Amino acid sequence: MLRLIQIGNGLPVSYPTDPTSTFLPGQIGQLKVIGNEVVCGVSDGTAPFGLIDDINANAFTAPVTDEVVDIPAIGVNDGYGNYISVIATNQVLRFANIVRSSFVADTEGLTLNDINGVITAEVGSVLNKDMDGDGIPDHIRVIVSYIYRIPNVPGDNTTAGSGRITIWISRGIYETDQFDPTQKYPVNATLFVSPEGKLTTKQSTPQHPGIAMVTGPNSALNETLEFVFF
Repeated sequence: MLRLIQIGNGLPVSYPTDPTSTFLPGQIGQLKVIGNEVVCGVSDGTAPFGLIDDINANAFTAPVTDEVVDIPAIGVNDGYGNYISVIATNQVLRFANIVRSSFVADTEGLTLNDINGVITAEVGSVLNKDMDGDGIPDHIRVIVSYIYRIPNVPGDNTTAGSGRITIWISRGIYETDQFDPTQKYPVNATLFVSPEGKLTTKQSTPQHPGIAMVTGPNSALNETLEFVFF
């Protein structure tokens, strides 16, 4: 998703589409040379050109930020003031079909079933939540973020007819859900481009330039990222 919030009088440009690229609106485009033709595809972060406003994908995806998951558990005191799980227990996430590489949690010792959207707290996990108020922890509270594939929504290719991709290069304020969910996005943070062509606060190398600044962080209530594109 790409939403234009304030771009003045700027207009997009179009280039022949890189036939090897798949993309969603809000990813970052980059110019490439195939044969004798200059085309535009997904950026690897080294020479970002603009914001893609077309689709060429087999499936649509969406991010989830800071989902709170309470996993019921049975624990025993380890003698150091902690209660440790004695059995592995499961909990179902809000969504299934998770992109495994996008999954991040604030607790170690978890196993993810990315197809079914189930996380398992393994034996030895520390219980950290008292749900019944008796003073003894009986759950493991985990905060997770991830990207999932939207079910029953087929992909699309809006460049099939023209063979050209639409790119916004104007300075302005934009909003997108195409960003790296494993990173944090505080206000005024510099945004770079990941090797997958998504916005991120992680600079892969010193040669990866900053292209934008965060103006509206994502949250559990708002899954999109607002930014000023330079």
